[in-house]
Amino acid sequence: MLENLKDYNIILASGSPRRKELLAGLGINFETKVLKGIDESYPNNIPAKEVAEYISKQKAAAYKNILNDKDMIITADTVVINGKEILGKPHNKQQASEMLENLSNKTHSVVTGVTILTKEKSISFSTETKVDFAKLSGEEINYYIDNYKPFDKAGAYGIQEWIGYVAVKSISGSYFNVMGLPIQRLYQELKNW
Repeated sequence: MLENLKDYNIILASGSPRRKELLAGLGINFETKVLKGIDESYPNNIPAKEVAEYISKQKAAAYKNILNDKDMIITADTVVINGKEILGKPHNKQQASEMLENLSNKTHSVVTGVTILTKEKSISFSTETKVDFAKLSGEEINYYIDNYKPFDKAGAYGIQEWIGYVAVKSISGSYFNVMGLPIQRLYQELKNW
């Protein structure tokens, strides 16, 4: 599959083990490369649902000047949106606890923006998934944070971990998008490259 990509050196520009696992599931050869110090800030006036795609474009732009002719860069960014608030990665246990308390007993959105970049062209897209959380007790939140250390995850949780088993009542959209990469949509874009 994806024979149209055989001449490309595909580079996943992410340190996320979940994104690496999902891309590997497509059966394509790729390497990972992460540049340090990429600006992930965004203007305050853009809608929350556009932030992830904006940041994925920023990440891709950082690789533009080091691309070889046959390189294909794939960047992604995931944000959790609760109401109008964007939840990034928590810096400590208190922030993680506050995020999970705010998600408890509510429905939130997870949006992942993806950019595919070569010397010849670039495309970007984003995918949204709605996630409905059950009510979480303080004990459950503390157990999850203490045992899973979700400090590298937007919204302070990984759907594929214990918290996903006990908190997620339902989802509308791509499960893999919540993990950090809307792999079915990415596959379609790569197939049509």
